[in-house]
Amino acid sequence: MGITQAEFGRTGMKLTRVGFGAWALGGGDWAFSWGAQDDELSVRAIHAALDLGVNWIDTAAVYGLGHSEEVVARALADVPRSQQPFVFTKCGMVWDANDRTLPPRLVGRPESIRAELEASLRRLGRDVIDLYQMHWPAEDGTPLEEYWGCLLELKQEGKVRAVGLSNHDPEQLDRAEAIGHVDSLQPPFSLIRREAAGDVIPWCAGHSTGVIVYSPMQAGLLSGAFSWDRAASLRPDDWRSRDPEFNGERLTRNLELAASLAPIAERLGTTVAAVAVAWTLSWPGVTAAIVGARSEEQVRGWIDAPDLNLSTADLDWIAKAAAPTGAGPTRP
Repeated sequence: MGITQAEFGRTGMKLTRVGFGAWALGGGDWAFSWGAQDDELSVRAIHAALDLGVNWIDTAAVYGLGHSEEVVARALADVPRSQQPFVFTKCGMVWDANDRTLPPRLVGRPESIRAELEASLRRLGRDVIDLYQMHWPAEDGTPLEEYWGCLLELKQEGKVRAVGLSNHDPEQLDRAEAIGHVDSLQPPFSLIRREAAGDVIPWCAGHSTGVIVYSPMQAGLLSGAFSWDRAASLRPDDWRSRDPEFNGERLTRNLELAASLAPIAERLGTTVAAVAVAWTLSWPGVTAAIVGARSEEQVRGWIDAPDLNLSTADLDWIAKAAAPTGAGPTRP
């Protein structure tokens, strides 16, 4: 099956416009867990995505405190070399091995980044990382120039193919670009969180920087499968149970927004999840979307997104529905 692809900035990589997001595959028992997850289901979900044509996987060292990377490696172990997807991972979040429940520290020291890279290469069973990203701006006193310089060195040394930033703002992107090209940016972007469309996505479009947006379904809220009952049943070890978007008036508003996509999904013969992802892909400057899945069924729920043609009327309808949900542009 062929999925629409796009050039990924100046990296030379062509990405399918949806990629497999492996955050939830880290399992439970850590600060930003999605709850317990069966590894066998995770492997099947990855295989389903690859079988349907997805050609990249996004993970991070911190997801499951190393476990997500190990699951990705397990899933790819028997995939022929010619069919291997691109694998992207991240650094800069360092955990306490003695207490998995503590929030990871945001560390930018070059020696830490280099040690993190070696650990990721080992867990993933790879010689080179296709895209290595700084997960968040450092909070340990390391200047951006220092940690970005380290990532550029890793690229020059051939340990990584491309380097990028995640969750950085335009001022930080300017500072990084002054040292060396920012190959990619990974910002949050969905109908609920739209701020990126007003600042970092246009910045990237103007600098030939690829953009892979995360949480295009806002952690499942825009999947069409969420409800008040499901939100109330989230276990305490699922970070979403503590998130304001999954509680109170904001949850009501978000579920109403998801419901507003149903007529478009019905007309197009697809799912609400696919429409929500397609909306993010309709913005100029967005290369692709990272879409999470914990099962084969969830993968099939969004795989149509790159090939959906949202009409002018669809985009107008969605913009009107999205207007009450928060700040940020509502229409490409």
